[in-house]
Amino acid sequence: MNYCSVCGSASIVRKIPTGDHFERYCCEACGQIHYQNPNIIVGTLSVWQNKVLLAKRAIEPRKGLWNLPCGFLENGETVEEGARRETFEETAAFVIIKRLHTVYNLPHARQVYMIFLADMQHEKMNKTSESSEVRLFTEEEIPWSEIAFSSTAFALKKYFENPDYPGVHIGTYWPKN
Repeated sequence: MNYCSVCGSASIVRKIPTGDHFERYCCEACGQIHYQNPNIIVGTLSVWQNKVLLAKRAIEPRKGLWNLPCGFLENGETVEEGARRETFEETAAFVIIKRLHTVYNLPHARQVYMIFLADMQHEKMNKTSESSEVRLFTEEEIPWSEIAFSSTAFALKKYFENPDYPGVHIGTYWPKN
């Protein structure tokens, strides 16, 4: 951070504010504390007749690899609305959210994934500007070596371990240094 978004000052320092326990960007001119919080990524693990919906990414990052339809939650929408919207934006599929399936933490990337188990309303789907291909896969057909993100691999593995599991799977990825 180079300038305070409140007063425009360049007097920004990183310090632990009084009464806090995390280092933050603080403006020495106006006293504003600038909090930086993780982004929430929402999406679905959508099912049609025991097959799961995946989209091949037409955009970076990880262009050309397969992923569950997921993306950033927008201001003003619920996590369920965001998951449905992202699914439609990437696959043109309409889904009905059943329940939260996965919470997946990426602390190093400042992201938290919330992936919902969903039923497709019908088999209709299509590629979009965000996907070069959209397909339904059985567990045996999934191109595991071409999965874009660890969050997708985790959600898919947990689903196929027990498709009827009623709880929420929680995972975390820490990169190896």
